[in-house]
Amino acid sequence: MDDIAFGMFKLANAGYCCSQIMIKMVLDLEEKENSDLIGAANGLCLGMGGLQKTCGVLAGGILILGLYAGKRSDTTYPRDEFYGMLKEYTEWFEDEFESTDCIDIIGVCDIQDYTNNQQYRMKCGDILTKNFEKLLQILEENGFEFGNREN
Repeated sequence: MDDIAFGMFKLANAGYCCSQIMIKMVLDLEEKENSDLIGAANGLCLGMGGLQKTCGVLAGGILILGLYAGKRSDTTYPRDEFYGMLKEYTEWFEDEFESTDCIDIIGVCDIQDYTNNQQYRMKCGDILTKNFEKLLQILEENGFEFGNREN
């Protein structure tokens, strides 16, 4: 997990926010690019649109579960495990951090404070790492191989 934490640290220093880091880590492990998805994930950071509502790490994790088990086309359906995985992840997140809202987890901040303040980055870094570990566990328990969405 040290490689994961270091990768997240590098992405944060490159200016990516929490949701983007979650998605970019998956894409990097898969050796894939998707700048549209990375750009879209930017809107989920700092608590959904920068309003400190639903945590961007949680939102990014939900997107990752969707990448693996969500509906992919007009002729497919979400995998049977999908909604159970979402429920497990979301309940774990709320139990672990005592809220799903950014404001409750990291406290009041504005966007400028967040991008310039190392204290927030350290707190969010720990949250990112714990979430990535939990996503690995959930995917593995449900028969998915992390880094390989092709099955």
